[in-house]
Amino acid sequence: MKAEILTIGDEILIGQITNTNSVWIAQELNLIGIKIVHMASVADDEAAIVNAFNNAASRADLVFITGGLGPTKDDITKKTFSKYFNSELVLDEKVLAHVSSFFIKRGKEVTEINRNQALVPKDCTVIHNPNGTAPGMWMKKENTVFISMPGVPYEMKAMMAETILPKIKSENALPHIYHKTVLTNGIGESALSEMIEVWEDNLINSNIKLAYLPQLGVVRLRLSSTGPDKEALIKNIENEIEKLKGIIDTYIFGYENYGEETPSLAEIVSQLLREKKQTIALAESCTGGYISSMLTGIAGASEVFKGAIIPYTNEAKHELLEIDEALFNSVGAVSKQCVEQLAQNVLKKFGSDFALSVSGIAGPTGGTDEKPVGTVWIAVASKEKTLAFKFIFGDNRQRNIVMTSNYALNTMRKFILKSL
Repeated sequence: MKAEILTIGDEILIGQITNTNSVWIAQELNLIGIKIVHMASVADDEAAIVNAFNNAASRADLVFITGGLGPTKDDITKKTFSKYFNSELVLDEKVLAHVSSFFIKRGKEVTEINRNQALVPKDCTVIHNPNGTAPGMWMKKENTVFISMPGVPYEMKAMMAETILPKIKSENALPHIYHKTVLTNGIGESALSEMIEVWEDNLINSNIKLAYLPQLGVVRLRLSSTGPDKEALIKNIENEIEKLKGIIDTYIFGYENYGEETPSLAEIVSQLLREKKQTIALAESCTGGYISSMLTGIAGASEVFKGAIIPYTNEAKHELLEIDEALFNSVGAVSKQCVEQLAQNVLKKFGSDFALSVSGIAGPTGGTDEKPVGTVWIAVASKEKTLAFKFIFGDNRQRNIVMTSNYALNTMRKFILKSL
């Protein structure tokens, strides 16, 4: 079964709000075996909406529409919807009772504009909105079902979960779609593709499709498969992931189950420390506290995070963490020796089990031929040993900060697991 998602509203097209509805709907539909073939944002314009409806009907069995159901004049979806189906708007007594109750409970008068919320196309199936006053509408034209919902996310989600998804599942025999995503760090998309080329070419034999999803410092590999037997799909994908681990295990830092939030490197490192009842301290120079923010953004951070020092200048490195001043004139602050001292000294200062330090040239200025913009040193330390690694990223300051943070956390993850 194929679906299209249409989001109606000028506010989306001018970038005033972010279209989160389509993402959520797509995930929910995928989980019940429905394939999304198209997404589009449409202006608050009758001709544009009708054109979008016609195009959607030519390629989808289900069309999900959000937005434009409010009581004001700029919300024209309901009128256009009714016109498209050659239907007239009529007052639905059940919806009116709900709208009246909604406002009376809040001590407000029910106005004519509010009453108009109870107008629906005569031939539609009304979808109850438990969290608002704009009802949803379900109508069919030839072989395509159109489902219109309000654009307010929490209203739309409740209608989908309580009414729409159960109705679709009860009326259709749907296949299973299973996705699992492998999270990697430390290797670029092109290099990764070359390493796993033979493995990837053989996925077709297991009815599995692979997608590359690159982000800053992270490449996600999503494996997808469709079929009637969910357990068989899971088994096939897990078998292929085991084969993949034999090729790129050193780059894999975690996994993402479809429909769930992607675990961040900060969450993975925090969980490892929590399980081992161990702690970490940081000395951040070029990242300026970004890594600390990632770690402290996680609930329960105080169980594992001892603290951090941001010695951004050479003077701060010397005064706060006793870095040898002679080092700055010999090898410089962006060096193996500097980050090793930073890690060792912040470890002692906070009495933590592990320490992580970074020093680099974030840019866009400050680079040299020997140390171009994007040069970063990362060190990890415990009471037993200290290791340092050099990376060269790019010339974009914000990208360098994010990539340094991801690479640093993954280096710490490996260090905790004793895989370095």
